[in-house]
Amino acid sequence: MKITAKIEIGKDLTYDIYTVDENLGFMLLGQGNSITEAKTDFLKSKEDMKNIFKQEGRDFDFDNLEIEYKYDTGSFLRYSPFTLTWLAHATGINKKQLSHYTTGLRHPSRHTLEKIQIAILGFAKDYQQVALVD
Repeated sequence: MKITAKIEIGKDLTYDIYTVDENLGFMLLGQGNSITEAKTDFLKSKEDMKNIFKQEGRDFDFDNLEIEYKYDTGSFLRYSPFTLTWLAHATGINKKQLSHYTTGLRHPSRHTLEKIQIAILGFAKDYQQVALVD
């Protein structure tokens, strides 16, 4: 079963991860000072829920859960390997404006999100074809 987990950055710059699937019947949560810590905590909550289901005699295939992580803009910009300078150049969005998104001071419009997504996917497509030679 495939589930979606949303990663968000809080005003205190900590990360929260939670499931957004209403049909799941339960929620998994994770928190941390980094996305890695939050993912570790999130996966621990999956194991905790698996144990609860087992104790209650309820059946659910936790071992085959496929998790798709979706990032809010601030968490992605803080986590990604892209510099704000590169992203500003690639998207045409002002570097200062991008900085506001990383801190949560401002939130991008749908149009701005699309520009960021297009730039990142374009980068991934270009580099997916790279072949290094000696």
